Amino acid sequence: QVQLVESGGGLVQAGGSLRLSCAASGNTFSSYVMRWFRQAPGKEREFVAAISWRGSSTYYTDSVKGRFTISRDNTKNTVYLQMNSLKLDDTAVYYCAAAQTLPRGPSWSPDGMDYWGKGTLVTVSS
Repeated sequence: QVQLVESGGGLVQAGGSLRLSCAASGNTFSSYVMRWFRQAPGKEREFVAAISWRGSSTYYTDSVKGRFTISRDNTKNTVYLQMNSLKLDDTAVYYCAAAQTLPRGPSWSPDGMDYWGKGTLVTVSS
């Protein structure tokens, strides 16, 4: 069993930055492709970013490319999401999730994840 705990959310002005962290329990962290998803009020949960097992490959949804950076430290069992140039539309609860495989198709669906964190709220104000 793996537990994921997110931290680092908060209130930030548009244009500002935040760094989210997701700490995993156990000793199998490097076996998982780690994802970040987010869910805004009244909207479906959507994919934000993912990183491969050793961090050699990263993936982003178009709306965050060039602004967000996902990284991981397998020695610390932690995945990060550096968020720069934040926009009002980035306001959401951010979740990290783990699955052992990459998606079979082009879609980074939230379905089929092995583990989820409880989320951390990011609020971007004008």
